Amino acid sequence: MSPSAKPSCKPFAPRWSEAAGRFWRYAPLLCLLPLAALGQSTDNPPPADEFELDLGFDDDLFAGAFDEEEEREDSWLDGFTVRISQQLFGQVNRHGIELLPGFSLKREPTIENNRLGVNVRYQNLFANGWVLQASAQTRIYWNEDYEYIAHGNEIETESRINEFFVQRSFGAHSVKLGNQTVVWGETVGNSVLDVINIAEFRDFTIIDIEDARLNQFMLVWDYFSENSGNFSTFVNLYPEFNPAPVRGSPLFFNPGFHMPDYDRNEDILFELGSQWRWSIERSDFALMAAYLIENQLRWDPPAPAGEDGLAKKNDFLLLGASANRAIGDLLLNFDLAYSRGILANSFSLPGVTGLSAPIEETRDQIGTSIGMEYAINNEQSLSIGLQAQQLIDPNEGLQPSRQALSGDVFGNWLLRYSNSLRNGDLVLSATVYGDLEGDSLLAQAGIDYTLDDNWSISSQIVAISGSIPSPMVLFDQDVRLGATISYSF
Repeated sequence: MSPSAKPSCKPFAPRWSEAAGRFWRYAPLLCLLPLAALGQSTDNPPPADEFELDLGFDDDLFAGAFDEEEEREDSWLDGFTVRISQQLFGQVNRHGIELLPGFSLKREPTIENNRLGVNVRYQNLFANGWVLQASAQTRIYWNEDYEYIAHGNEIETESRINEFFVQRSFGAHSVKLGNQTVVWGETVGNSVLDVINIAEFRDFTIIDIEDARLNQFMLVWDYFSENSGNFSTFVNLYPEFNPAPVRGSPLFFNPGFHMPDYDRNEDILFELGSQWRWSIERSDFALMAAYLIENQLRWDPPAPAGEDGLAKKNDFLLLGASANRAIGDLLLNFDLAYSRGILANSFSLPGVTGLSAPIEETRDQIGTSIGMEYAINNEQSLSIGLQAQQLIDPNEGLQPSRQALSGDVFGNWLLRYSNSLRNGDLVLSATVYGDLEGDSLLAQAGIDYTLDDNWSISSQIVAISGSIPSPMVLFDQDVRLGATISYSF
């Protein structure tokens, strides 16, 4: 996941985020203030007996300079949007999980997230054809947050820059340089083509790939043609890897050794890809090819007497195609991906596992995603996505004793529903996520309510079901409940 133009007394109004957009609602009143002041000075002249000293200066002699400075300052400040949020989230269900006959894992109610977040977004059209866009965040982890506990029961802080790029548009060309995302998939939230940017799933407050996707430093060139379609190329100048699960988080597991970052001194890392996109009435088609490095690192156990595991990366080739078709209020999506030389991952949530597979030989993989988005009415929407992948000849060339890879189809499905009420101030949503094998299921329901232009509150409940061999068995019967209050300006 384009706003309409906002009224302004300036020649143009930038398209800011939703919070900043509310400011422009009152822009016409600001534009009328100078006129009101002018009308007052004309309709109510000073009394005739009041002393007046005329030095011959024009009333507007200095007005232009000061107004220009104020306007320039306003244009920079108006590009900022700030959101401050306090979140409380935890597991509330006391129960036991039977992992083996006679062995049960007790699950107690506990607070997992108690944190204050500050998100800052900025956008500025600082010159004709130039755009600067940036976003950053800071998190403060309070008492009982798993980050607080993992750092010796001390308040912990964390900051990072998310987006930070400059875009230059000229003629039919657009060039962007900096931290950004590249999205190729049509199937929203569940595409086999969304493997370019890395992702981070720290806990169960984030389950959608759109929220977990992280920016990377790239150069992106787009060419828009009226007759031969649109062409896009990206170069990832600093490929990164899915962050390892944070120690103490629900998704963290202890392998018995430290999982370090990849040693970049071994070779030069880069990624390169191109996409051609063609549109006809009510349909889009695209073809793409890329040289990529798998987002998930693998770790071998450390050498004897060592403390750090051996981080291993794997590069592969991706060929893909995508299409969509609009039929009334229904949008159909299709994605196809052929990955040559990939290492299979055993879990559908990226960034959660990374220990080396029993068989280290690379394999080719074919995958597809199909989905639909349906606008029930102006307030309600429904989307469904299905992803399926399969290794091609998984055990080719292996001795019978080493044939451990499965050629079965694996994947997941995703269903999302949203209902907007009270002119958008109240939003009800639901998400259900599961794997094709039927071994895991995650259901989430949320309520978002906007109190006014600044304040909003949201709450969510998450229920999980899992069985062996899915790693989600560790969270079977878990129920998580949370709330967030936010102030934006």
